[in-house]
Amino acid sequence: MKFKKAQKLKDIAELIGARYVGDTDFQILGTNEIHRVNTGDIVFVNHHKYYDKALNSPASVILIDQEVSCPDGKALLISEDPFRDFNRINTHFTPIQDFKEERHHLEVGKSTFIHPSVVIGNDVKIGEHCIIHPNVVIGDRTVIGNYVIVQSGTVLGGDAFYYRKTAQAFEKLQSVGHVVLEDGVEIGANCTVDRGVTDVTLIKKSTKIDNQVQIGHDTIIGERCLIASLVGIAGCCNIGNDVTLWGQVGVASSISIEDKTVVLAKSGVSKDLKEATYFGVPAEPAREFYKKVAKLSRL
Repeated sequence: MKFKKAQKLKDIAELIGARYVGDTDFQILGTNEIHRVNTGDIVFVNHHKYYDKALNSPASVILIDQEVSCPDGKALLISEDPFRDFNRINTHFTPIQDFKEERHHLEVGKSTFIHPSVVIGNDVKIGEHCIIHPNVVIGDRTVIGNYVIVQSGTVLGGDAFYYRKTAQAFEKLQSVGHVVLEDGVEIGANCTVDRGVTDVTLIKKSTKIDNQVQIGHDTIIGERCLIASLVGIAGCCNIGNDVTLWGQVGVASSISIEDKTVVLAKSGVSKDLKEATYFGVPAEPAREFYKKVAKLSRL
């Protein structure tokens, strides 16, 4: 999430009641979770196991639960509960509306058809020559390009599935990101595309998605991909161009899949994939899988 204007370290510290280490006027441009963080962002960490990853990330400010040695060029925000205060920062600058307020700021291009039953959130942009079928839900800040088709019952921009477990309950990390569908994308019926936690869930040009597909938060899907029905893709995945995922493929979080890769039906992807055809659980090169099956059948 990018702030509308740069914020000062001191002001963010006052907002959440935290101590800080760094220059009072240190400039902060936004927030992001660890998989998508960029220079100028705040990232949070509340477990010593992940301190090094956060401190060595591109983040400029580390929201952390104890004071540690601060790398050059970075600043610290020291909080009793970084998870809670990360939510407080995010929802202060991007309030969660949940369709409760009527202030649409909707932009629609020429020759676009939107069925009257479609529910649209705030600050949504829809391009030209699109077709949005009945009972689609389009969440806040969603951006849809030109010549996009969204079939009935699909939800664009639902909450990310991102929680921490406490002794009492699961606590939600609030989703202040958004969804972008580029030109020529087609989404089937009853699909769900979660918005980013703090960044974008992006589906690039000319990708075609079948019915009942789930795409998790902050995932980026490349151009000209084919994704068949009942595929589930977890959050923060990076899927290249011209990738094919056949029916009921499952992809674990933070996976990268190279361009032109094919994953055959009912496979489970638990590690990064280079260009090839894969099958099985866990997915492996299809030729290797079939060789194993042949050998087993001879036993």
